[in-house]
Amino acid sequence: MKRRQFITLLGAAAWPLAARAQQPERMRHIGVLVSGTADNPDVQVRFAAFEQALQQLGWIEGRNLRIEYRLGALGDAERTRKYAAELVALAPDVIFASGTSQVGPLLQATRTVPIIFTAVAEPVGGGFVDSLSRPGGNATGFVQYEYGLGGKWLELLKEIAPRVTRAAVLRDAAITAGVGLWGAIQTAAPSFGIEVSPVNVRDATEIERAITVFAREPNGGLILTGSALSAAHGDLIIALATRHKLPAIYFSRQFVDGGGLIS
Repeated sequence: MKRRQFITLLGAAAWPLAARAQQPERMRHIGVLVSGTADNPDVQVRFAAFEQALQQLGWIEGRNLRIEYRLGALGDAERTRKYAAELVALAPDVIFASGTSQVGPLLQATRTVPIIFTAVAEPVGGGFVDSLSRPGGNATGFVQYEYGLGGKWLELLKEIAPRVTRAAVLRDAAITAGVGLWGAIQTAAPSFGIEVSPVNVRDATEIERAITVFAREPNGGLILTGSALSAAHGDLIIALATRHKLPAIYFSRQFVDGGGLIS
């Protein structure tokens, strides 16, 4: 092939590549739905880690990525449903959700937009996925813990406070995790010689009344199971445990950072 012909052919082949290179990158769109407030240090740390990891993968907000955040109020189911509907209406490429109370409303709003979740206790029991090995549907993610861990919390409570013979289990009875964890703790309780009593975390007044009554008898302890309502009332529960000198184990480190005993 003559040199001039070769250069002509090479230029013709390179032109589409150059034209594509000059075109702006397609803007991808991620929706984020979590519980908490923007000034919460734990939320800030998690968002920073999320965005840093995306940058390491080449996804830069404002250049080829747009992130739409929605922070649902802890324990406010109506607001969470509203934010879930808003994110779905924006037609993002994918939605990231943290917490059982966020994933449920999202799946009610869409069965087509991909959803990645974290901090979900039991996605199969909650109806979010078909199975752990084959999630099916439009949702997948990371399991925070399985219900059997509830028995381990009871064991640790007994280990750090051997005199405990009674434990109040604070849980949200309206979610599957609240039911499942209570069942696991109740099953394990006889082997540790502990009598367990459920306490609903629905209302602050109800929590304070129940713990105050529980603390009137000796050898008591607390177990706080995971839920948005548990997080919403976390400061109150820590204060009550301190006031009544009740050893308490919490489902997340954030409660220990806030003055709780152990997680």
